[in-house]
Amino acid sequence: MPVPPAPVAAATSARYVVFDLDGTLLDSDEALTAPFVSLGVPRESITFGHVVGDECARLGLELHDYLDRYDVAAAQPFPGVPALLDRLPRWSVCSNKHPRSGRAELARLAWTPERALFADAFDGGPKRLEPLLDHLGLGGGEVVFVGDTAHDRSVAASVGAVFALAGWNPRAEQVPGDVVLEHPHDLLTRPGLLDLLGLPTSSATSG
Repeated sequence: MPVPPAPVAAATSARYVVFDLDGTLLDSDEALTAPFVSLGVPRESITFGHVVGDECARLGLELHDYLDRYDVAAAQPFPGVPALLDRLPRWSVCSNKHPRSGRAELARLAWTPERALFADAFDGGPKRLEPLLDHLGLGGGEVVFVGDTAHDRSVAASVGAVFALAGWNPRAEQVPGDVVLEHPHDLLTRPGLLDLLGLPTSSATSG
C-alpha cells in the first residue's frame, strides 16, 4: 500500500515515538470485551477506544466490577511489536486504559516505556498528549503518535503530532492523509517512511 503524503514536513531530527496501548501494541479486544460479556452485556453493544470508566457508566456497570473481571494476562502483543520496542531507545505510552490493568500488563511483558500515562492522568477526561509532552519536555511537532482509532488521530492532530495508523490491527480504519503502518517493523524499516516520519535511517537494522 503506498504511503500517502504527510500533512507535515519531515523533521531534520528524529521524532519521539508515543504509542497507544490497546489495539496498537496489544491485541486486546477480547480481553477488553470479556469482562463486559461476563457482566451480561451483549458483545455487539461494546465499543472501543474509550475511557473504561465512561464505557462502564454508559453500560450501567460499576468500574470495580469490570476491573475485578479483567484478566491482565489475556492480551498479547501484536506480532512484531516486541521486536520493534526492543529497537527503540526511547518511547512512551499514552492510553485511556485504567492504570491498574495497564501497569500490570506492562510489568507482565517487561516493557519499560520512558513514561506511561493512563486514564488517571487526564483530569477525568479521555487521553491527551499534552500531559505526556509536559513530562518529556517535547512539543507536539517532535512526536509521532501511533494509534488505531479516530480518537487517537484527533489526539495527535490537537498538538500537531504526526499520526501513524497501526494498520496491523484489522479493526483500524484508514482515512485520507493517514500514514499507515502495515506491520510494526514498518516504523523503522519501510523505504520512504523514515523520512516521512522524521525518523533516522540509522534506526533501521536488518531482522
